[in-house]
Amino acid sequence: MIKIEAKVQWNRDGAVFTDNRYSRGHQWSFDGGQNIRASSSPHVVPIPLSDAAAVDPEEAFVASISSCHMLWFLSFAAKEKWVVDQYVDQPIGTMEKNEEGKMVVSKVQLNPKINWSGERVPEVSDVARLHELSHEHCFIANSVRTKITIAH
Repeated sequence: MIKIEAKVQWNRDGAVFTDNRYSRGHQWSFDGGQNIRASSSPHVVPIPLSDAAAVDPEEAFVASISSCHMLWFLSFAAKEKWVVDQYVDQPIGTMEKNEEGKMVVSKVQLNPKINWSGERVPEVSDVARLHELSHEHCFIANSVRTKITIAH
């Protein structure tokens, strides 16, 4: 068993609160010392109650799926002795109501672009296999009901 911890902190900062007009801005802190400004999405709670410059939970969710997939992909590529120079993904999450009428992140599409170098460069079928393996091993993908697709 692996224990995963983070700290999420919000402060009222003098707002009335009961009028529902309080800031949704808060702080995420991680064990490595990283602190990140977070907020609800301005798509959900209007500005100025949301901080558009901060990371919102839905963006973090989409990024965590992409990051987990990428880390497995890089690991499998290295084991195959293929050299990755750059891996850039611009994942897109889709929020919509599910069958129960609840808003969910129903889909995440990964859009990785990979630059290779070296004497051996993988074939398209090899890259597809690496993506399939990465998806199968990604802890985040294995933890959610969101449909995840990989454009390649």
